[in-house]
Amino acid sequence: MTEPAASTAPVERLPRTLGVWSAVGVLVGTTIGSGIFRVPNELAAILGSPLAMLGLWVVGGLVTLAGALTIAELAAALPRSGGIFAYIHEAFGPFWAFLYGWAELAVIRAAAVGGIASVFASYSGQFVSLSQTEERYVAAAAIVLIAGLNYLGIGYAAVLMNLTTLLKYGALVGLTLLAFTGGTGDPANLTLVAPGSTVTVSIMLTALIKVMWTYDGWSNLSFIGGEVKDPGRNLPRGLIIGTASIVAIYLLVNAAYLFLMPVTEMAQSTRVAADAATRIPLLGSAGVAIIAGVVMVSCFGSVNGSIMTGPRIFFAMADQKLIFPALARVSPRFQTPSVAIWLTAALGVAYVLQNSFAELADRFVLGSWPFYALAVAAVFRLRVQQPGLVRPYRTWGYPAVPALFLLGALMMVGNALIANWQDNAVTFGIILTGVPVYFLWGRYVKRS
Repeated sequence: MTEPAASTAPVERLPRTLGVWSAVGVLVGTTIGSGIFRVPNELAAILGSPLAMLGLWVVGGLVTLAGALTIAELAAALPRSGGIFAYIHEAFGPFWAFLYGWAELAVIRAAAVGGIASVFASYSGQFVSLSQTEERYVAAAAIVLIAGLNYLGIGYAAVLMNLTTLLKYGALVGLTLLAFTGGTGDPANLTLVAPGSTVTVSIMLTALIKVMWTYDGWSNLSFIGGEVKDPGRNLPRGLIIGTASIVAIYLLVNAAYLFLMPVTEMAQSTRVAADAATRIPLLGSAGVAIIAGVVMVSCFGSVNGSIMTGPRIFFAMADQKLIFPALARVSPRFQTPSVAIWLTAALGVAYVLQNSFAELADRFVLGSWPFYALAVAAVFRLRVQQPGLVRPYRTWGYPAVPALFLLGALMMVGNALIANWQDNAVTFGIILTGVPVYFLWGRYVKRS
């Protein structure tokens, strides 16, 4: 049952309605969520060096681009619902594909949807006074609202995604321009190091996990590969253009933060973007409210992207008979994977209603990386297994580019397991519970 499956692709049952710019919007809109507004503070506290911080964003960007350039080959050759799930299934068989789907079901998707919705609700407190309990209800309501929109059709969700992506990307560009042209910053901030700071390779790799969490989302476009028009052309373009756009804006925004704030102050700021905005006289007293609105739009769009893409994994699992068949249901009226969408929403709502689980969110970031590495390794395996597979796009810089991604993933995951094995054991322990579930499910399927 663990042997690689040769070309077991199900017939795609979802309509192909998304063009290249909608694909870019999904990738950018899903990736830019809450991370760019809170991770710089954490990096400043860990590293204490502006140059090390910017260098880490460059390294993270290069690793992310390497992943996108590689996954683009698989997306063009295997444009299926489920994306990474489908690639792992094709190259390594149902066991590893199931384990990835289980990780998404048990850990990753709940953290993605619920965690970002929680940030959306938290920033809404800038405009309406809310208790902690009320914030959780606001986050849950946002998830249900977005799920309902996705249930009505991916076209509606795509319009919302394109709109929120333009707004937040434009706002980040505007913040950067205002910082350097009208801000009260100091170029010396870009080189001043916090007293007593020490940067080692282990510390850099630990901090890289936070950077990669902010970049995470670049692969989500692949999940809706079965709904992109002319996928051999549009999926690679969407992946590459979208990822390059994210790397560019992240570098610019972080440079703007550091220009406006010394690294020692940034390390103490829990709302870096808002504090940076107060140092732009043109924004005046409205700066904090403007940034809060931008964060809310950013998070709302990112939750929408996660609910657009995540359910396609569960849908693909059900199509391959690796989970309950009901999850493969397509709404006859709206042509959407209705049950999978509502399951994803339920996972997110369950997340935001549990404070203790929310505290574990950062530990779950690492859970997807072994599977990203497996998907990238699938490029090597499929070139050997299926040399005749039609590949409209071939990975630029092969084999060095995918090898760079695999090296980065190996170093980051390996360092995390060595430096903080107690916390990360929780993540991988939950994922490994999928092993007995897989074999029990196999027995169930044989009997039924």
